[in-house]
Amino acid sequence: MPSTPSSVLQVALLILFVLPGVVYQLARDRWTGPVPGERVLGERVLRAIVASIVLDAVYATAAGPWLFEFARGAGGRGWPAGIIERPRASGALALLLLVVVPALVAGGEAWWSRRRRAVERVPTPGAWDHMFRTHGSCFVRLRLRDGTWIGGWFGASSYASAYPQNPELFLERAWRMGADGTPLGRIESSRGLYVRAADVDVIELMSPEPREGRA
Repeated sequence: MPSTPSSVLQVALLILFVLPGVVYQLARDRWTGPVPGERVLGERVLRAIVASIVLDAVYATAAGPWLFEFARGAGGRGWPAGIIERPRASGALALLLLVVVPALVAGGEAWWSRRRRAVERVPTPGAWDHMFRTHGSCFVRLRLRDGTWIGGWFGASSYASAYPQNPELFLERAWRMGADGTPLGRIESSRGLYVRAADVDVIELMSPEPREGRA
């Protein structure tokens, strides 16, 4: 079994080769939206490590000798004497290199990508997320794959799962539905309706809530 980091140097190397890429990836997801190809955890970890290596290589190229001398401290006493001698400066430098720069790189990439695209990419990876994030409270009518219609009210107590979770829907009030999809009336004893998107082939949003017995 792989051993856990057992020294300050090993912990520092682990942070150096993981944290910048993780920050970059989180910031990029925030500004450009999740990438469908990164739903697998192993893929996300690999991309974070690659981003960290690229950023670390840039740091080494741009300021490697100075960073090395900073870590050794006055008189070249060796690592991590310089970090211990100047804790505030070390903390500020770590914040800059491990958090601020990766976040700025992700923000710059998002800005440049939006400029090059004819249509701006919004941070909603699918129509499911867009549908329930932008329409607010409404009546939802759904046709199951076997042709059965179900429906209910999507309000403040309802919930629609978001990417990367599997699409699922909870409606706070369930309605009786006719064979043709006509809303017939509320089911007063119902405490809600759970629906998996995998079981549905048609979803329609209606506003306001329909009158009983009328579409």
